[in-house]
Amino acid sequence: MGKNYKMSVEEKSFLASYDASKYDNPSLTADIAVFAILTDEKSDEYRKDPEQRLGVLLVKRGNYPYKDCWAVPGGFAAKNETLNETALRELKEETGVDSAFLEPFGIFSAPGRDPRGWIVSQGYMALVDVKKCNVMAGSDAGDAAWFTIDVTEKNVKKSVSKNEAEIIVRYEIQLASEVPGTKLKAVVDEIRKYSNHHETVAYDIVEDEGIAFDHAEIIVRAYKSLHERAEDAGRIVFDMMPEKFTLYSLQEAYEIILGEKLITPNFRRKIAPFVTETDEVVTGVGHRPAKLFKRNLEAFYSK
Repeated sequence: MGKNYKMSVEEKSFLASYDASKYDNPSLTADIAVFAILTDEKSDEYRKDPEQRLGVLLVKRGNYPYKDCWAVPGGFAAKNETLNETALRELKEETGVDSAFLEPFGIFSAPGRDPRGWIVSQGYMALVDVKKCNVMAGSDAGDAAWFTIDVTEKNVKKSVSKNEAEIIVRYEIQLASEVPGTKLKAVVDEIRKYSNHHETVAYDIVEDEGIAFDHAEIIVRAYKSLHERAEDAGRIVFDMMPEKFTLYSLQEAYEIILGEKLITPNFRRKIAPFVTETDEVVTGVGHRPAKLFKRNLEAFYSK
């Protein structure tokens, strides 16, 4: 309610007799797809930079439903908090990170998505620097781990008529963790229908081996959102980088997310306004040490 709004006597009387129990009320949750750039620190190739991969954080459920399956972090909203506050709280509890890029990307409300009842979830995408994370399982989780994520996309159907069209794109997900024997996979179809030029989008989970609830869909949609926001040198990728980084590692992070090689001169020209060169270089490497850069904060916080 607006701060300057004043209720009339009639309105107060109406609310005093209002029976909210006439309507079913859903439980509200926040589910967070947490992404980071993972580095293979075990590489013994001294003269090469460690390999980087895109990672997503998952927790292993310790209770029913979906006991022993993996899920994105999340939880139920408390009565006196916003869903954004719920997401921040859950992110802190699961990763130890209390400051990160956090953005809503979709609402998940399909009937039957949770066998416990009517539960509506706000999906969030979070981007973190993995070195600042202290990953830990929550009270209802048996384990928590980073998974490398590989997504392949292929067109399944395209049907176009005079006033209608249907396009189905299939996303196949492969998730791998250092947890022994833990490999997950899922197949999710994105179904776009057009009627009189107006679009509706739905998702169908075709396969979800080892992934709880509808979280395969959550992962796919969060991944798509990350990809779209990173295009054209989107600045959100900086939230996955350490405080100081090489331009090579920054470009590689973009390439990992976008799934394509970038032309180095073009990338550096686009990114130049957003970085500042430091007087430091990478140490402990078997090749010519590269210069370290950091964010140009003035560019990030300008209009």
